[in-house]
Amino acid sequence: MRILIEGGRVIDPANKVDDVLDVLIEDGRIAAVGLGRSARGTLIPDRVLDGHGKVVCPGFVDLHVHLREPGREDKETIATGTRAAALGGFTSVCAMPNTNPVNDNQSVTEFVLDRAKREGAVNVFPVGAITKGQKGEELAEIGELVNAGCVAISDDGKPVMNAELMRRALEYAGMLKIPVIQHAEDLHMVGKGSMHEGFVSTELGIRGIPAASEAIIVARDILLAELTGSHYHVAHVTTAESVGLIREAKAKGLNVTCEVTPHHFSLTDDAVRSFNTNTKMAPPLRSDRHVDAIKAALKDGTIDAIATDHAPHTIQDKEVEFEYAANGIIGLETAFGLGVTVLVEGGVLTLTELIARLTCNPARIFHLHKGTLSVGADADVTITDPNRDWVVDVRKFASKSRNSPFDGWKLRGEVLATIVGGKVVWEREG
Repeated sequence: MRILIEGGRVIDPANKVDDVLDVLIEDGRIAAVGLGRSARGTLIPDRVLDGHGKVVCPGFVDLHVHLREPGREDKETIATGTRAAALGGFTSVCAMPNTNPVNDNQSVTEFVLDRAKREGAVNVFPVGAITKGQKGEELAEIGELVNAGCVAISDDGKPVMNAELMRRALEYAGMLKIPVIQHAEDLHMVGKGSMHEGFVSTELGIRGIPAASEAIIVARDILLAELTGSHYHVAHVTTAESVGLIREAKAKGLNVTCEVTPHHFSLTDDAVRSFNTNTKMAPPLRSDRHVDAIKAALKDGTIDAIATDHAPHTIQDKEVEFEYAANGIIGLETAFGLGVTVLVEGGVLTLTELIARLTCNPARIFHLHKGTLSVGADADVTITDPNRDWVVDVRKFASKSRNSPFDGWKLRGEVLATIVGGKVVWEREG
């Protein structure tokens, strides 16, 4: 199928393009990017999409998504999760391994890929576990996972506490040229905490989690990354101390990268005053000082990418006392709107810089051939209107779950259409 996207503002940070251009898609790939005949030639497209007044960019890439399948299909499935991704403008997602069974072997990886091929709306790249069963005791068969299709390894919500085991994981991953993703929290310091340790936690009488619990693991792992020369990636960074350590590591030339979630730059621990369990997550929402440091790190490039940590849960998981509620929120369908509203409208990033952190930057980190509108690249394209206002209504979400603290928020910046491999997988009506 031949699709022409006509007259849109094309923002392609990978190629430093920001201009009003036409984009021609043919046989699932980008065939031309230009103006008028330089893009269309004499070919007659099968379909023309009106890009006037809209932004056309590479499809978003999410490095951190929980699709829950296999094992927790009551929370999300590959079909519903990738549909939610499409509604959010994401054309590629990296599926974390904390499924049931854990993705610590070839058979689970192959199941995820097969199900994604048959039922997925977007590209799915599996992330394998670092240790067997995510128990932190014995390394998984990392080579087998990579051969089966995993693009990175992580024990996700269960940080690798054993430094020697983490060193060996980095060594193996380095040989295989994949990143090791760490959920950086010292579990001994986390204890039974439910929110950020500070003034608000003291006032509310909720046990807190100190910011140092994250920075201690980041500091240890950066030393291990320096020792091994391997690629270390910090998931959902939240503290001023952590970004300071990452900034120093980058200055030394170490292969260290990191991501931040929209909820961690959009909310502070003050949101917990509502006792809404959708404000409970790991790592927790931090204080203003840390959120300001996160925004500064986004601005200066210390933080490479924005990832959602899309974590669907059932109503039963969340409708309990705050301390007993499951950690995490859904985020695929609100990420772009929060990015525009909080970061672009807030003067932290330009629209081009925001798009870079959603496209070419995450693709580069995980060595994915995505995040660009280069001629010959896969035709994964997102069309947005960064000036359109909309109100979050979780009842209209494609995700199976509804656990979002942003329900009812008015956001600026809306996704209008998502194209994957030259196929329009979703477009907004009207």
